[in-house]
Amino acid sequence: MNLNKVFILGNLTRDPERKSLPSGQSVTSFGVATNRFFTNQQGEKKQEVEFHNIVLFGRLAETAYQYLKKGSLVLIEGRIKTRNWQDQNNFTHYKTEIIAERLQLGPKNIQVETDFDKFDEKEKRKNDISEEEIPVIEEDKNLFQDQDKNTDQEQSKEEIDVKDIPF
Repeated sequence: MNLNKVFILGNLTRDPERKSLPSGQSVTSFGVATNRFFTNQQGEKKQEVEFHNIVLFGRLAETAYQYLKKGSLVLIEGRIKTRNWQDQNNFTHYKTEIIAERLQLGPKNIQVETDFDKFDEKEKRKNDISEEEIPVIEEDKNLFQDQDKNTDQEQSKEEIDVKDIPF
């Protein structure tokens, strides 16, 4: 049994590029950089960067093109494939790529501007929660003080019969 499975978690090195195959299927490609941090024998902290070529097809390609941009964090699950071709001078070129089978987007960059900036003051007040609306829960206090006493009494009278249990 053989296995060709890759997981890459890193940042895009360039904006995704989208093309279409003659069949009409979308193809998106981009680069991802992954970092490895380690301490060498002299005790110095070092960083090693690897660059990966990612290729996506179909709906996955469209999603990546729509939501990703340079610097975005992304988790790619896929397989390794090496392509080769000959140029005009008969030199053979090789390119190793990761064909993505799954894609998980990283967190969106949080902007300083909030959604409330888009609403007028009336909408802001409607969405604000006053301190009176937030319940205060303390130990040793009955949370159901405001419930009707009759429903409490009815619930305490109701007993579970062993015959009612379905198993």
